[in-house]
Amino acid sequence: MIALRKAEDRGGFNHGWLDTKHSFSFAHYYDPKHMGFGPLRVINEDRILPGAGFPTHGHENMEIITYVINGALEHRDSMGNGSVIRPGDVQRMTAGTGIRHSEFNASDKEPVHLLQIWILPEKEELAPGYQEAHFEEQEKKNKLRLIASRDGRQGSVTIHQSVDLYASQLSAGNRLSHELENSSAWLQMIEGVLTLNGHTLMAGDGAAAKDETTLTLSAEEDTEFLLFHFY
Repeated sequence: MIALRKAEDRGGFNHGWLDTKHSFSFAHYYDPKHMGFGPLRVINEDRILPGAGFPTHGHENMEIITYVINGALEHRDSMGNGSVIRPGDVQRMTAGTGIRHSEFNASDKEPVHLLQIWILPEKEELAPGYQEAHFEEQEKKNKLRLIASRDGRQGSVTIHQSVDLYASQLSAGNRLSHELENSSAWLQMIEGVLTLNGHTLMAGDGAAAKDETTLTLSAEEDTEFLLFHFY
């Protein structure tokens, strides 16, 4: 079964400095029908104006993944980490017993466009942690590139949950398949037009897959997307 979550049906708000869309209930957006999918709790698509951002704030008991689509995001946290992440970079924070951090657009001229993802960890009160990895565009071209996983294989960042997260840039006319073996998956579109098991998805759309043995992905246009496979 494939259930679509269309981009225009998401919650969100334009704060001026931040234009944000929420696939699941978040902050002042509450929808009891869309509280998450398995351990996937948040997918926020954020566009932040030059020089703006989130001042220092705290998190607990969450795996937080940031995927930059365009622009550059400056990060600083209470563990002493400080970096600028750009397209191709994947950042994972384990909030665990508590972490404080800030996120700002690193440019005073260009906006930054990103996805921030929250995944519930396998257990609470983990030690806070931080990890980054970089993946070249060619690694994601017309294939599923593992970028985050429970065991950190293939150079992916480690998530404290039973999930494999893949990124792909599938060119128009190309096709991929992925075996689910009756587990579940969530696909999040970033750009382009994609057919998933006969369902058409466009930029910002999401899709939940349950009781499917195989996912068949066909690009109608050049696409970029993330695929979460939950075990």
